[in-house]
Amino acid sequence: MRGALGPAVDVPLRRTLPRITDRLALLGAVLIVLITLAAVLAPWLAPYPADRLDPVLGLSPPSAEHWFGTDSLGRDLLTRVMHGGRTSLIIAVATLALSAGVGVTLGVVAGYAGGWIRDVIMRITDVFLAFPALLLSVALAVVLGPSVTTVIVAIAVTWWPWYARLAASTAASIATRGYVDAARCLGVPAPLIILRHVLPNALTPVLVQISLDAGGVILIAAALSYLGVGAQEPTAEWGLMVVQSQTLFTTNWWAVTFPGLAILVTAFAFNVLGEGLRGALDPRSVRT
Repeated sequence: MRGALGPAVDVPLRRTLPRITDRLALLGAVLIVLITLAAVLAPWLAPYPADRLDPVLGLSPPSAEHWFGTDSLGRDLLTRVMHGGRTSLIIAVATLALSAGVGVTLGVVAGYAGGWIRDVIMRITDVFLAFPALLLSVALAVVLGPSVTTVIVAIAVTWWPWYARLAASTAASIATRGYVDAARCLGVPAPLIILRHVLPNALTPVLVQISLDAGGVILIAAALSYLGVGAQEPTAEWGLMVVQSQTLFTTNWWAVTFPGLAILVTAFAFNVLGEGLRGALDPRSVRT
């Protein structure tokens, strides 16, 4: 059984990931690495402490001392953007881990088991998909109260059904393959078949979808902060920084431009990387 499982699980990841030659995808990967490093190392790389206030320098334009300028409270915007990246990336990673964990687990069980189990799980996902994702996220955030944890939970609740549907369709296809039938004939328990054969082979399209969704999660988190139900002061978060400075765009453009660019560049990087991964893992999906 290991011989059948080995190529099915290990070979695709080793042979397809290095074939990502799309220049935009490679650019996206580089940008993600740089953004992640800047966010992770923000306490050491940032030029000033994140909570340093200097009202005298409030809304100072970009200069040699403050490359991105300062906000209305005199806080260095470059420092705030770097620390805001930590918050936004934590939200994206935690949200995708939670939603993919729940969705893939339910989807793989539904796809492998079939019958009434699949029907019940898929009908539950349909109920969640019937509501607009952003509207449901806002409603949950209002009920739970504004915070970073609330943002993660509110988005994950609306995101997991997509992974459930994707995993269910993939698992249903895998469940009919020869090595899975052979495992059944040998008396391997269903949970072990799922863990060793179905789940590993169903992860590839899910990983591609996660890379595509990361930018969307960051955008929704920023939207929740913009609506006042996301991160709150003194937390540095890109969406919160935008909403705090939106009225200053015509007079102090830097206060809203740099956090907005951080959101735009990060979402762009994840999207083009996801498209590159999808093209490498599925040669039939060709962008026009």
